Parts: sequence; C-alpha cells; structure tokens
Amino acid sequence: MEPFSIFVDTSCDLPQEYLEEHGIEVLPIPFSLNEVEHKGGYWQEISSKDYYDALRNGGEAKTSLINSSVFAQCFTELAEQGKSALFIILSAPLSATYQSALVALEQVKQQHPDCQIYPIDSISATVLNSLLAQQAVKKRAEGLSAEQTAAWLEEKKHTLLGFFTVDDLMYLHRGGRLSMISAVSGSLLKIKPVLNLQPDGTLALKDKTRGREAALKLLVDRFMKGISPDATVETVVISHADCEDDALRLSELVREAVKVNEVQITLIGPVIGAHVGPGTVALGFEANMTREEYEARFYQ
Repeated sequence: MEPFSIFVDTSCDLPQEYLEEHGIEVLPIPFSLNEVEHKGGYWQEISSKDYYDALRNGGEAKTSLINSSVFAQCFTELAEQGKSALFIILSAPLSATYQSALVALEQVKQQHPDCQIYPIDSISATVLNSLLAQQAVKKRAEGLSAEQTAAWLEEKKHTLLGFFTVDDLMYLHRGGRLSMISAVSGSLLKIKPVLNLQPDGTLALKDKTRGREAALKLLVDRFMKGISPDATVETVVISHADCEDDALRLSELVREAVKVNEVQITLIGPVIGAHVGPGTVALGFEANMTREEYEARFYQ
C-alpha cells in the first residue's frame, strides 16, 4: 500500500523540522499585519519576534480562510495522480476553512468520484492539531490507509484536551470570543483567564485567576483532572506566543506533577497568535476521557 499524504493548515504549530522530516504538507491560512498581507504561512515573511512585538505595540493582525479554489486545485492534483491524502483542518466553529474544503471536495468528486481525500474537522487548533498530525504519522507508519487513519482520528480527536491562558483579554474580544465588558474588566483587574476547547470545537472561558504563576498552575490542575493519577503520560504539547520562559515554567510544573515521557514546546504561529495575542500559553494532551465526559464531570 502506497503511503498517503498528510496535510495541515497553519493553525497547526508543529516545528518546521518535524514537518519536513515526516513529509507533512502545509496549506497556509492567509493573515495580515497592519494591512500588509502575508501568504507564506508561518514565519517566511516576518519573524515571530517582529510579529508579536508589533502586536504588543498596538499592531492589528487579521486572518482569512483557505479559499475553496485552493483546496480544489490541491484535491484535483492528488486525484489525477491517484494519491490519497488526509487534511487536518482548524476547528470548523473557529474558521470557515473546513467548509471550504468540503465545498471543494464535492466539486472535485464530480470529475474524480473515486478520489481518496479526507478532510478532518479537528475541532481543535495549535497544540491539539499538532497531536493529531503526529498520530496520523504514527498510523501511516503502522500501515493504515488514509481512510482508516481518518476514521481513527475522527474518534481520537474527542479525547484530546487543550487549555490555555492569555496575557491580554482584549485579543479575544477583538476576535469575537469575549464580551467587551469582560475583556475590559479583566484587563483592569489583571485577571488571567483559563480557556478550553469545547466538545464542539468552540472556545469557552472556564476559570479566572490572578497572576501568571497562578494561571500556569491552574493549567496543570486542569491537565491532572484529565489523566489517571498513576499514569505515565506519553506526550504533552505546550505552545507559546513569544513567552518561552512561561512555557518552560509550565513544562517544569507538568513534570513535577506527573511522569511524562515527552514535553514538546512549540511556538504559536501567526494565525492563532492573531486571535490570542502575545503572552499566550497553551497545553494539550490526550485524556483518559472524552471532552464531553470531562465537561460533565468538572464543569457542570
């Protein structure tokens, strides 16, 4: 069986070395900074430091979506070459990119009804999309087909939990994720929120605390609730928006709390960074329950 192709968009924050090593293709979600468009994806046209410094200094970043014509061209090339592929795409409630992929696939199937192309609504972003992509790599290495791997990921994605804290609530307000009243009052009071990805892939503000250290410890507390007390966790992914010291501190807290085989620390790319802002820290892991079960047990 010929190995299938794996595609991600730029809401997935895997290091460039990993992408290249495992042949993962990247479809860029367009973004702009101060009305200057960038189509390179990650940091091809601007450094992460310059990007986040610009945001700190009042710059405005916006994101778009991957147009259906881009997907259609990619799908058509794959179909004409007889290749199979799966696409791990930013959570549908957070972006219309997944819907663009479905529109394109319907068009391409009119000419290539047997094409083996599988778009996946990750119901996730950043750290969790990284975990999904790594799981796809493992399943491909085990000999599974694109169809089998896509079906497996559709189940697995519900057990991936992600929590994050931001440095400034105003970025979430600008992206439509938080009311102005909550954003302003939180910023004035130095409240540090902890948010998560809901079972349907939307964001929710779950906890509030004061101070950065308290927020990082709360991330670990939420993490510990999702694993078995005596478990050895295979992989934890920590992503940060130009605040590496905080990511390292979070890694330290995680390792103090539980045995972990690997803690990956990555940089949040410009697409997600535009909506969460500099100073964001995210933690993702595979839980011993689904998101629905976690919500019912700890938030209701």
